[in-house]
Amino acid sequence: MRDILNDLEAGKQLSDPDPVRRAQIQMKTHLPKRFYKTASVAPLDDGFAVHLDGKPVRTPGQALLVLPTEKAARLVADEFAAQGETIDPVTMPVMRLVNTAIDGVASDPQAVLEDILRFASSDLLCYRADAPQGLVDRQNEHWDPVIDWARTALGARFHLAEGVIHVEQPRETIAVLGVHLAQRKDPLRLASIHVMTSLTGSALLALAIDFGELDGEAAWTAGHVDEDWQAEHWGQDAEAVARRSARKRDMLAAVSLLEALKVGFGQ
Repeated sequence: MRDILNDLEAGKQLSDPDPVRRAQIQMKTHLPKRFYKTASVAPLDDGFAVHLDGKPVRTPGQALLVLPTEKAARLVADEFAAQGETIDPVTMPVMRLVNTAIDGVASDPQAVLEDILRFASSDLLCYRADAPQGLVDRQNEHWDPVIDWARTALGARFHLAEGVIHVEQPRETIAVLGVHLAQRKDPLRLASIHVMTSLTGSALLALAIDFGELDGEAAWTAGHVDEDWQAEHWGQDAEAVARRSARKRDMLAAVSLLEALKVGFGQ
């Protein structure tokens, strides 16, 4: 089911789920020239459409690109407006996410919900280091508040483990998260939560953002405690830095879309 959430234009401009690999392929791919002068947002009865020179944009699946709030539609329009002489989909993470939600997630939101629950069953925040103490302390600092929030606010109690040996989470815990996710089955919202989950390895961090418990930067930091620790002690190569930058761009795009949608969700 995760294939639904990969770029829908695989084999064209968006030919690999890894953002760095996409960029490498992109360098060898002829990008289409910008064919429009202006990008705008137009109100409709059921939401807001993105227009290029007054003509509506369609998804790769030929559906009208319509979003429920003006702010969300503006995010996509701004990405089109920011393009130079060519159109580079790699630099348009909100548009790609919206396309995925409309053409993919909308056809089977339950499967995407279940994939998020699979992440939760082995959530990053539940697997703790036993050493060195500095890493242990940093994990506790960033992860314990989210575990505590899940218990008190969501009613979900998670078991923690040291190391990488799988720990079985209570069925009741996963069921509780399923109830909360079932209230978030709008395709755009669910796609945003899934992207944040997959990029951090934690459904809890994604839900904490959705509930307003964490902002995107705090969740990104929490999701990369181990990686940051290793980089501080062993350094990073240029490719790793580029890959992380591309992933963070996709993460913050999902956060931005989620925030822009919340007016429509009554939150």
